[in-house]
Amino acid sequence: MGDAAPLIGQDLAGQARLALSRGWELAEAGGPVVLILAVLSVFALAIVLAKAVQFAAARVGDRRSARDALAPLRAGRAAEAYARASASRAPAAAILTRALEGQAHGMPEHRVREDCYAEAQLRIESLRGWMRPLEVIATLAPLLGLFGTVLGMIEAFAALEAAGSRVDPAILSGGIWEALLTTAVGLAVAIPTVAAVNWFERRIERVEHDIDTGLAGLFATDWDDTGLAHQPRMQGRFGDGGPQRRPAAAGE
Repeated sequence: MGDAAPLIGQDLAGQARLALSRGWELAEAGGPVVLILAVLSVFALAIVLAKAVQFAAARVGDRRSARDALAPLRAGRAAEAYARASASRAPAAAILTRALEGQAHGMPEHRVREDCYAEAQLRIESLRGWMRPLEVIATLAPLLGLFGTVLGMIEAFAALEAAGSRVDPAILSGGIWEALLTTAVGLAVAIPTVAAVNWFERRIERVEHDIDTGLAGLFATDWDDTGLAHQPRMQGRFGDGGPQRRPAAAGE
């Protein structure tokens, strides 16, 4: 066993050097377009990792805390709802916490509503940060690959024409596979990037839905000096642009 470990290590090191050498050969064959795509792939990977860390820190996957806080809220137990919401850092739970704190400090409903909408917009905008560069990379990568293929085909046919009567099929076939290499690299960069963009967007949509549901449940009850009662109010939608007041009752 003691002699096997160094041999395994040497074998892995040799395979790594071979893979790097082969990768460099492919990059040289593909030309500058492949190098550009390699840089874009590193940039895209860095953004994806940073966004994954951001989403994990923001507890984007925690959708239960806000729903658990709404149950006692509908029953009029605002203190219990606040305790459940404040125990989570999930965006929807944080917005509920902010709203309940405003209610506890006696803020008017329209002020609390405006404050919650503003805070929700800031959180959603933060989650959308750096999404546009990922979308640009996902769009440009296959186009760059196709561009490299066109350039490679032009070069291959130019070499075939220069050969004149001494036509060698290897000249054309070699130029074609080098040209198609850029398309393959472009797709290899674009496919996982598109998947990551759609996954992040879906998570953000769920956050928006949870915030919408939480605020609708919160503002669907009447507010008075004693806390939350059960008077139905108009339910607004997150992002609709400001507060909506309840309809006036008869005699008001």
